[in-house]
Amino acid sequence: MFFEKKRVHIDDNNSDVLLKSIIYNQAVKQNYTIDKELIILCIGTDRSTGDSLGPLTGTLLKKLPFFNANIIGTVHNPVHASNLKEIIELINTKYNNSFIIAIDAGLGKQSSVGYIDVKKGPLQPGTGVNKKLPEIGDMHITGLVNIGGYMEYLVLQSTRLSIVLKMAETISSALEMAVNTFHKEMSAID
Repeated sequence: MFFEKKRVHIDDNNSDVLLKSIIYNQAVKQNYTIDKELIILCIGTDRSTGDSLGPLTGTLLKKLPFFNANIIGTVHNPVHASNLKEIIELINTKYNNSFIIAIDAGLGKQSSVGYIDVKKGPLQPGTGVNKKLPEIGDMHITGLVNIGGYMEYLVLQSTRLSIVLKMAETISSALEMAVNTFHKEMSAID
């Protein structure tokens, strides 16, 4: 399947503003409208530093006072390999007109560490650690937190929290701006 990919490095100036534009443009291309339930599905676990990107992002989003989206997956209630199938079933039952943005950590080449990728289509969680899990999302955001290819679980355990936290802050800020822009622009049309 062809995935259109855009990326931002967390050390870029205004990385959150750049990422906001990528997220916004990708969602518009995929016909997202505010009449759809926006779900931000933050996948990962608080038991592994490298895999905590999703839960950290979800926790930051939950703290926003006026964030107009459903956030599933936080540090306190993570969405991970053991409960992902159940969460997907819950989403399918509860939300019949939704647009899902899935967020997860990933592993990649040395030159890709620090990048946040935005892609069209469903996320395939567990790929970095060779797990086969159900796909989810209309689009997805992946933060490349460390190097992949060898001893993936150990690499995730030894990933620096600073890079994961900086990515979570960048993604949550970008999503806040993108969602606010959706509502401002689409409300003006009504």
